[in-house]
Amino acid sequence: MQDHIYLTTEEAAGYLRLKERKLYELVADGAVPCTKISGKWLFPRAALDRWLEAGLAHPEGMLPASPPPIIGGSQDSLLEVAVRDSGCGLALLAEGSQTGLDRLVRGEVAIAAIHLHATPDDDEANPAAIRAEPGLFDAVVISFARREQGLLVVPGNPLGIAGVGSAVAKRARFARRQKGAGAQLLLNSLIEREPVPEQAMILAEGICATGQDLALAIRTGRADCGIASRAVATAFGLDFLPLVWEHVDLAMRRRTYFEPATQQLLGWMRGNAMTARAAELGGYDLSRSGTVRLNR
Repeated sequence: MQDHIYLTTEEAAGYLRLKERKLYELVADGAVPCTKISGKWLFPRAALDRWLEAGLAHPEGMLPASPPPIIGGSQDSLLEVAVRDSGCGLALLAEGSQTGLDRLVRGEVAIAAIHLHATPDDDEANPAAIRAEPGLFDAVVISFARREQGLLVVPGNPLGIAGVGSAVAKRARFARRQKGAGAQLLLNSLIEREPVPEQAMILAEGICATGQDLALAIRTGRADCGIASRAVATAFGLDFLPLVWEHVDLAMRRRTYFEPATQQLLGWMRGNAMTARAAELGGYDLSRSGTVRLNR
């Protein structure tokens, strides 16, 4: 229950053994985890504890627990190539953006690959999600790539689907991703803006864990359409109806950024091999790749 305890400014200052003026300075600098409700600052006690622990000096030979060398979150074709060809030694656990982010908060992965959607083409959705996590007070968000997302349909598009609303109107069966997957969040966001009720959507059986699983469901006839990247559509020989460009970002704690495995991956991303492989896969924009999008 401790995670749900919020302290006032006076209580937080006493808890941290600081003067309230010093605490306000930390708040102004964005250095301490807090939130503002109705003009008053509140401080999650559990987040304050983690903030204190992150700044502990550790005697020689006593190191803080490190997360396992895993990139959780979204599946991405170019990221799979980057991890393999860079030789960084990181493993991949593709379960969807929100699940990866949750695992990052709990320390179960070192990095989370995320593409979250508040609205279509929302460039700030990923950094905003990190800022909203008090436990990620020491997070860094690195741009991996921008990629094109769209509606995958059967080769030749026999139903004549022109977009999401058209697919609903034509009673096409939608392949689904799991709750919290970036592609599913995008679909939900898009369908809210269509002049058709969400209840009119026909959903194919089963849940597709990745974009590749979704493409296979369409390829084998279990579904008529679904949202995934252009790279996935190309790999599975499916027609692709472009919808949006989105950011795929790598979220991690600041100490993870400096780990050798992370630096090896980032080094590969800065080379010509990344550019060449992105061109082969199709649907990628690397103009911001490797840049810091957020440093808390």
